[in-house]
Amino acid sequence: MAKKKAFALRLNEDMLKAIEKWAADEFRSTNGQIEWMLMQKLKAHKREPKNKTDTNKK
Repeated sequence: MAKKKAFALRLNEDMLKAIEKWAADEFRSTNGQIEWMLMQKLKAHKREPKNKTDTNKK
């Protein structure tokens, strides 16, 4: 699994409430929902992160 990095994200209150409701509807955490949304957009634009292979590690 990829290492995760924490950072602050500022959203307006209405947007956050909408994301929280969507997350609850899909049985995800709010953070998990935001990650899923971002990955969907990255995939749609063919910009998803490349998986690191064990051969690159030393």
